[in-house]
Amino acid sequence: MTNQYQNIIRSLEFLREIISRRLKTFFNKEGDIEFVFPELNIMHDEGPLNNFLLKHNISIEEYIILLLALAPHVLPNYLESIIQEYIPQGGEFIEMGGVKGSNHRGMLPTGETAQFILAGNDFHQRLYIQKLLQGESILIKENVLWLEQLKEGEPLMSGRIIMDDEWLQKILFGTSVSPKFSPDFPASKITTQMVWKDLVLNSYTQNQIDDLLIWLKYNDSLLKDELLGRKIKPGYRILFYGPPGTGKTLTASLLGKQFERDVYRIDLSMIVSKYIGETEKNLEKVFSRAENKDWILFFDEADALFGKRTNVQSSHDRYANQEVSYLLQRIEDYPGLLILASNFKSNLDSAFVRRFHSIIHFPAPNASERLLLWQKTIPASIKPEPCVDLSELADKYELTGASILNVIHYAALRSISNGDKYILNNHIVEGIRKEFRKEEKTMN
Repeated sequence: MTNQYQNIIRSLEFLREIISRRLKTFFNKEGDIEFVFPELNIMHDEGPLNNFLLKHNISIEEYIILLLALAPHVLPNYLESIIQEYIPQGGEFIEMGGVKGSNHRGMLPTGETAQFILAGNDFHQRLYIQKLLQGESILIKENVLWLEQLKEGEPLMSGRIIMDDEWLQKILFGTSVSPKFSPDFPASKITTQMVWKDLVLNSYTQNQIDDLLIWLKYNDSLLKDELLGRKIKPGYRILFYGPPGTGKTLTASLLGKQFERDVYRIDLSMIVSKYIGETEKNLEKVFSRAENKDWILFFDEADALFGKRTNVQSSHDRYANQEVSYLLQRIEDYPGLLILASNFKSNLDSAFVRRFHSIIHFPAPNASERLLLWQKTIPASIKPEPCVDLSELADKYELTGASILNVIHYAALRSISNGDKYILNNHIVEGIRKEFRKEEKTMN
């Protein structure tokens, strides 16, 4: 058995001892005894749980709350097995809180469970635990766990203590698992096998990208500066705009690849809702998951969400404008890199534009840039026939990088399927014609 699993077992045994001490005190099993924490000996190994404890220097109370959230994921009857020793006949034990899940048959800990175990009937200590679970603990700030939001009127601490799936994987196995695309997380991770040299940009656009690279490399050091650190915010907001296929998404993917940050493209079709208040709720699901994860959030075709506000002519317009106000506040609060992409800068509300740290234009490539794109797109395994003039193609046909890739992909497949030695010129021309038809352009 590895040390990391031994550490989990020892930690749950430690929690069992604490719960037993609280129950003995509560039921006065050993006379009028005072509840005290047992001695905590953290194993100095390389296990993920131990690394987390040492890195964040969490308190004994936070450690116990973390173990409470972890326990049902390891032993489904963990809490019941301890309680049965003191209430063998069964029945409700209201003081200890806890609820049943939809599928889970065992007891799931709530804020009330943490209060009982850590504070008993000590009023001041119970309030302290409540403060921890409502935002003061590093566990909440880092989104390791949170207290379930309940319907209005329910006691706040009766919500479940919910552990983040990604943190659960990290603490149990030392691995990271990306969240899956779903209605509760309408975003998908984007990656690329390309490298920076595959991207062709004009010099002005490239210089602006270089500025962004500098921010990603060095801004954290300024946040630690004694004077400037309290004046600047950690996040960075940027707009990429220009025609489709000019490298906006690829640039976002390459930024994530270089700095080893996950890039999530937000699916706006699942975010934007015609129902009042639903768009904000859907967006909040993404932002709440992204907090403290160092993710790059990429809003493609951002016009749908960040478009211009309308004149107030109806109650719906008023709520739509409130939605924009919410978005303004939320993107300003995001501590990481947030990229909005649009075909036209003029489509976005000016209030958003003012809040961008940088606005980068990705124009359609000129002839010399198109030639580079043609040259970089030719496959290694099959070359164009000698009569193909890439310079002429670049001068004659105004195509984006994505369109040129589509053309070569189509022409190469046709040539290979026919057993041709080269990529034929007529297949390239047909590929260009297909791209022009997509955009309803006529081809000379």
